[in-house]
Amino acid sequence: MAKTLDGKVAIVTGAARGIGRAYARALAAEGAAIVIADINGEGAKKTAAELGGEGFKTLGLQMDVTSVESANAMAAQTIEKFGGIDILVNNAALMPQIPRNPLVEVDLEWWDRAFNVNVKGLLICARAVVPSMKERGGGRIINQASAAGFLPGGLYRLTKHGVVGLTAGLAVELAKFHIKVNAIAPGLIASEGGFESAGEAGSEKRLARYSSFPDPNPDRPPEDLCGTLLLLAGPGGDYITGQTINVDGGWVIRL
Repeated sequence: MAKTLDGKVAIVTGAARGIGRAYARALAAEGAAIVIADINGEGAKKTAAELGGEGFKTLGLQMDVTSVESANAMAAQTIEKFGGIDILVNNAALMPQIPRNPLVEVDLEWWDRAFNVNVKGLLICARAVVPSMKERGGGRIINQASAAGFLPGGLYRLTKHGVVGLTAGLAVELAKFHIKVNAIAPGLIASEGGFESAGEAGSEKRLARYSSFPDPNPDRPPEDLCGTLLLLAGPGGDYITGQTINVDGGWVIRL
């Protein structure tokens, strides 16, 4: 029986662990060849080997989303290995590392670093893959935003608000090439990055925060995001572009 992504080639950045790893597995299970790209090259290769051992087509690469040269090399190696690029999942981001200082006190070097990875890095990767998508008659770019990006707050939230804007802008520019650009805005997910960000007493804080959600659950796994990912990556996403879809248990409800 044919799978929805048979013959497609997908790159997932930041996929050595956590949400990115779950995304890669979900895309592979639907038939896509998967490139695991991560700043942690050994982790990327290990994840690729594990998925490859399950019969999936994989390639693990070390790459830095802030480097044009690194992103272009990622695209070139993907094309050499699999023939082209159909799907880019821009998942790599800084979260627990970003200081939580008030905006008027945040270190401006951290400001630049956070925006370079969380926003500019997405654009760099998109630029690297768009030529191949054009050649193949279209493609999908799926950015990782955050429900927190719709709430007032510090530097991390501002970068994710930037992802929403970047998604809309790219969607308009790339529509004529049949490249759909959307974003997923997760709520609190039980992943390594989420737990690291919560810090000490993180589980109690998570539970307290979730208790006010319309759909309270403090232990949503990364796999709960994959249904939306596959919608946007597959045939069901043919008429969806420029959208940021919240998958957050009702943490943020936008009218």
